[in-house]
Amino acid sequence: MEMIRRFSLLIILLLFVSSATAISSNKETKTCYNRKSKCFLKKITCPAECPASSSKDPKAKVCYVNCDSPICKAACKRRKPNCNAPGAGCYDPRFIGGDGIVFYFHGKSNEQFTLVSDLNLQINARFTGLRPAGRTRDYTWIQALGLLFDTKTFSLEAITAATWDNEVDHLKFSYNGNDLFIPEGHRSSWKSPENDIVVERTSDKNSVIVTLPEVAEISVNVVPVTKEDDRIHNYQIPSHDCFAHLEVQFRFYGLSLKVEGVLGRTYQPDFKNPAKPGVAMPVVGGEDKYRTTSLLSADCSSCVFSPAGVLDKKDSLVMEYGMLDCTGGATGGNGIVCRK
Repeated sequence: MEMIRRFSLLIILLLFVSSATAISSNKETKTCYNRKSKCFLKKITCPAECPASSSKDPKAKVCYVNCDSPICKAACKRRKPNCNAPGAGCYDPRFIGGDGIVFYFHGKSNEQFTLVSDLNLQINARFTGLRPAGRTRDYTWIQALGLLFDTKTFSLEAITAATWDNEVDHLKFSYNGNDLFIPEGHRSSWKSPENDIVVERTSDKNSVIVTLPEVAEISVNVVPVTKEDDRIHNYQIPSHDCFAHLEVQFRFYGLSLKVEGVLGRTYQPDFKNPAKPGVAMPVVGGEDKYRTTSLLSADCSSCVFSPAGVLDKKDSLVMEYGMLDCTGGATGGNGIVCRK
């Protein structure tokens, strides 16, 4: 009898070990190849909650490793923009800075403004919008992004549409001035010949992640101004334009101390954000400092981008914020602050 009991325990133990091994083997292992990283060549296993860095389910969380962190640990994240986290630019438009403070920057319809200008990276945004009778300023949304890096350019924009259709792709791309076609379909992707920029669809249509390895990652979603938004804010949206626009979230991997831009300056370690916490709509200025003549130019008065821009080690500031939920129970994100 004792022998049977021991044999049964042995079988249970073997089954447990076998199951644990199978689960472990299904977890993806990530490796950091940046020689400057404290995680260089370390094997990092993805957690059980998100065992892989990609998924067939567009809504699933995926495995991510921040190679600039000294912790060298994998975490889970969603691949679409989180409008309530640092680096986000959504709505009309509401930003959350690198300092975790919420602010609004209105700009002007059909003009371009610098979101980020660093020695090796320039990110501009073109605003779309309207000004109903009696208003003193435009209602605006981000319609397009323009990226400059090295001597190359890339742009993506929301295509104008009279009415919104979820079954239609509203994204348009260009690379070095030429139209770029990326087939529809979740995980469909394109990369440049030099592998210095990768674009991957995170749903069949209207959502992508743009990656500049070891520089930045941009999550993008195209959405319309909904009838509910129009009713709440009294935008007075016309029937011939749904104002398709971008929801974006940026992740940066080593901005310099000199970084500028509407959003970029909030990553400066000593930046004092003029936005007032607790105010329903804390608006900050800077239109004159950050206006550019085109989507793909770096000619704003405060721009620091150089086509041959090289980050000096003494200027380098590796600053990366996770895609945390910063709502803190607040509705609409008014006055929310995300602490580092």
